[in-house]
Amino acid sequence: MSEEKKQTPQMPDHSQGIYDAMTLGKPRVLVLSLQHMFAMFGATVLVPLTTGLSVSTTLLCAGLGTLLFHLITGGKVPAFLGSSFAYLGGFAIVAPKLLDANGEQTVANTQMLPYACAAVALSGLVYVLFSLLITVFGIRRIMKLFPPVVTGPIIIAIGLILAPSAITNCETNWLLAFVALGTVIVCNIWGKGMIKILPILLGIIVSYVVALVTGAVDFSTVADAAWFGIPLHPQAMGLFAIDGSPEFISAVLTIVPIALATMMEHIGDIASISATAGKNYIRDPGLNRTLMGDGLATTMAGLLGGPANTTYGENTGVLALTKIYDPLVIRLAAVFALILSFSPKFDAIINSIPAGIIGGISFVLYGMISAIGVRNVVENQVDFTNSRNLIIAAVILVCALGFNSVGGLTFVVAGVSINLSGLAIAAIAGILLNALLPGNTYEFDDGTGTGEGASLRI
Repeated sequence: MSEEKKQTPQMPDHSQGIYDAMTLGKPRVLVLSLQHMFAMFGATVLVPLTTGLSVSTTLLCAGLGTLLFHLITGGKVPAFLGSSFAYLGGFAIVAPKLLDANGEQTVANTQMLPYACAAVALSGLVYVLFSLLITVFGIRRIMKLFPPVVTGPIIIAIGLILAPSAITNCETNWLLAFVALGTVIVCNIWGKGMIKILPILLGIIVSYVVALVTGAVDFSTVADAAWFGIPLHPQAMGLFAIDGSPEFISAVLTIVPIALATMMEHIGDIASISATAGKNYIRDPGLNRTLMGDGLATTMAGLLGGPANTTYGENTGVLALTKIYDPLVIRLAAVFALILSFSPKFDAIINSIPAGIIGGISFVLYGMISAIGVRNVVENQVDFTNSRNLIIAAVILVCALGFNSVGGLTFVVAGVSINLSGLAIAAIAGILLNALLPGNTYEFDDGTGTGEGASLRI
């Protein structure tokens, strides 16, 4: 009788990535989820600090928006939705922050913020419309209307429009601004592992420590803040600002066209997540469903008084670092963001960050927005020796920057004064020129490898 060989249990092969995080055990899954929350944290909270929106509401919308996105996409895509920087230009035009007693631009514009948020909510419906058009006509036919020669210059213009506000914040405390900026650069260039993934968060932490040492932090509101509270602030909710007023119409015409650029950002991020995880999410669950999820999350955020949502590159970086692609980890990170949103004390601590630090972080972020636009046209090999492309890009940039410098274009329709911002005019001009001028040869790559737009990461 032959002796049976003892079988050694085989460990699962994780070399190609982990798609079921529960094989690691619940404690590790929770730690990984916290890591994803902190990865999005630095950039996400910077948006409300810049616009005057509530940090708590922003975290609430990020958590709810991520969960809604996963519901609509069948829980297949490991994507986290955080605050979109692309909309900062629209907020700066519609609801610029007001000056406080010290002459610093730190006071929220509660009169105009609801209109900005209402416009953000409507911009999310542009995603929904785009999703439906893709379902009916196919992605390639629709994407031909929005080639990189249009979206790239628009993204470049957004960063350039925001640049002056970064300098204004830096001027309040150049020491803190340089510390924040330097930390971000060092972590991003020379950092390893999670340090390279979290440069914004580390930039805020290091410069905040310097602010504490130099006495530049005002804790007056932190001590009075409660530990628990409802993270909704009616004075900023777009739900109460959807009307026919000139302020609402002007806000819509300023902010809604930004969705044309952020949809391209979404497509690039989904393509990047697909490449990282080794699955084609553009085909399954489909770009129409991911756009629908992102758009409805943005609409919900605007109605609740939060900034627009977008898929986050920081979290894609964490996916690449850990090789753990289970969407469950992302959903738990969203739950942690929801829990934090119910703490006014935490909100007050974040709002105690000096304007100089915000300026230092914004200094590099706003420049990166424009640089991302440049990368968009470079990676998609836009030929600027072609007069057609050169004219479209030139008109977009001049419209965006020129009209923005004079307060936009104001005209009266049926007795109602309407203001078109530089960004809105630029988007309209770019789309029309692209549609009317002959020679549009752009073909979007849907993952089959037969299109020209394979590199759409922006």
